[in-house]
Amino acid sequence: MAESYASLGKRIFDIAIALPAIVVLAPILAFVALLVGLKLGTPVLFRQLRPGFMGQPFRIYKFRTMTDAKDAKGNLLPDNERLTRFGRLLRATSIDELPELVNVLKGDMSLVGPRPLLMQYLNRYSAEQARRHEVKPGVTGWAQVNGRNNISWEEKFKMDIWYVDNYSFVLDVKIICMTVLKVLKREGISQRSMATAAEFNPQAFRVDIDKDL
Repeated sequence: MAESYASLGKRIFDIAIALPAIVVLAPILAFVALLVGLKLGTPVLFRQLRPGFMGQPFRIYKFRTMTDAKDAKGNLLPDNERLTRFGRLLRATSIDELPELVNVLKGDMSLVGPRPLLMQYLNRYSAEQARRHEVKPGVTGWAQVNGRNNISWEEKFKMDIWYVDNYSFVLDVKIICMTVLKVLKREGISQRSMATAAEFNPQAFRVDIDKDL
């Protein structure tokens, strides 16, 4: 059962949920796109290369949540200054993630899996942490329903690897149900006192330790 789900069942599961979800949510997606255009400008979608299965890059789609405000030198302002109240609402409700359903249909992502992070993180992972790419990245995942952005990177990666070794149909259904509850409660959206998650930089962490010693 586990092998059949891994080889074909997971893909069928993704399509069976993502396709009708897009159809049902189409009016909401169109309305949100209109609001994003009016409040934050265009393009309404945030597109960025992210590492997918086995680290292969793909372009992720999200609703934009930040403005393009820049300082006098033409540099983008910090995230917390560009993230508007409307953008925070989109993130708090996870509505900004809904366009990722298109990524699921395309086969770039799965409904459930380790979240796709940044391309520059690829050479920062340990061999064990890199195993998170042995499955497709997910719209939600085990780490997201167990702390999301309020847990450390090390904890997230341990949960990601646990998922890689243990995923199943039953677990995926459980994670999706837990995700709905988390979104309704708006838990773990961002790290305390930060607009977005802190950068993963193990080298900087080691330098800080050395200074303390």
